[in-house]
Amino acid sequence: MFNAETITNIANAAYVVAALLFILALAGLSKHETSKAGNAFGMAGMGVALVATITLAINKQIEPLGLALLIGAMAVGAAIGLWRARVVEMTGMPELIALLHSFVGLAAVLVGWSGYLHVEHELDGQGALELAKEGMLGIHSAEVFIGVFIGAVTFTGSIVANLKLSAKIKSAPLMLPGKNFLNVGSLVLFVALTVWFCISPNLWLLVGVTVLALLLGWHLVASIGGGDMPVVVSMLNSYSGWAAAASGFLLSNDLLIITGALVGSSGAYLSYIMCKAMNRSFISVIAGGFGIEAGPAEDKDYGEHREITAEGAAEMLASASSVIITPGYGMAVAQAQYGVADLTRKLRERGVTVRFGIHPVAGRLPGHMNVLLAEAKVPYDIVLEMDEINDDFDDTDVVLVIGANDTVNPAASEDPSSPIAGMPVLTVWNANNVIVFKRSMASGYAGVQNPLFFRDNSQMLFGDARDRVNDILAAL
Repeated sequence: MFNAETITNIANAAYVVAALLFILALAGLSKHETSKAGNAFGMAGMGVALVATITLAINKQIEPLGLALLIGAMAVGAAIGLWRARVVEMTGMPELIALLHSFVGLAAVLVGWSGYLHVEHELDGQGALELAKEGMLGIHSAEVFIGVFIGAVTFTGSIVANLKLSAKIKSAPLMLPGKNFLNVGSLVLFVALTVWFCISPNLWLLVGVTVLALLLGWHLVASIGGGDMPVVVSMLNSYSGWAAAASGFLLSNDLLIITGALVGSSGAYLSYIMCKAMNRSFISVIAGGFGIEAGPAEDKDYGEHREITAEGAAEMLASASSVIITPGYGMAVAQAQYGVADLTRKLRERGVTVRFGIHPVAGRLPGHMNVLLAEAKVPYDIVLEMDEINDDFDDTDVVLVIGANDTVNPAASEDPSSPIAGMPVLTVWNANNVIVFKRSMASGYAGVQNPLFFRDNSQMLFGDARDRVNDILAAL
């Protein structure tokens, strides 16, 4: 039998293996072709981490009740996770991810409170005395305070994001008087309270920062419009990572620190990429000050739009030599990805060159459209990012805009007064013909009318996207 020290060393080695598997998971998820392997690495890493954690708990002679609670919590969590993964639709994935981020934030808050109650609350206890002798009590207090703050901001911010994405509350931004002052003032107050707590830790300071962080998290995300939720979800992902890292410091768990840093840094980098794609300021994202949707744009007379039937669209596609499809959230809502995949296969069998142009913030989640198309078995090599395909619209016969709006709006590059001015978009209007799938002439999330709909080379195909795609297939 191994002694206690050997078991601890083995468990720590397992943590290193799990950390490497998590790094491989991130590397795998960076490409379509290796995404399945990336998921497998991630699941394997989590499995190794859980086994190592239980082994350490047994090695430290945890009470039977504590061990039973640990295993029971894992079983309940696994059951709920499997159930949600099986029943959630792809259109519901963004709000589910936001909800999962809230759990991470809540866990960080609970870990921080537990750290306080076991150390600072019992200043004459063994743990506090040992830390005081080593000169580490102030550092522990800072870890508690910062961990609770980040976790609470993540918790309420993620809940608000979930409610907005699921349309349970309005997606319009909350406009409180002096909102920027409230945000900056909250951060300054947090710094002051942190210093105070490190000098003289007490319960009411911890209660105060918890309430402050809960309100700040709610206000940060509530102040952002629904059209910018993809960046918000990405940023909350980063927050949840830093919350996990803070918990790792409190628990002296190297794996949790590494994993939290991986999630936090990758989420921040993804947010930075998306901000560049939307011509947003990265700093303003962190401050919750971006995405303030202007009021309705000035009404302009763009003329009359033209309509086309599914049969007419089929005829146009049949005579085309090159087609680009630009999907948006409307495709996800209609669950039209399978019909689009069938249409792609049929056109390619006829010798038509078909490709997809994906805007970085299409849908409600980073990579939302990519996941939908992969689910429908669309070949990875014909799914291209905006920067890769924007120069090719000039030589394209037909563009199908399926459920996209603001990401194909020429006003972003042609109208300096537009609320979305400066935002990079897919230049679909440069193609010979554009067919726009929409339910109505309603504007997109930004509340801006799209002059694309009224151009001479554009035609509208109204109705449910899945039904219209199936009609085109039948006509072909």
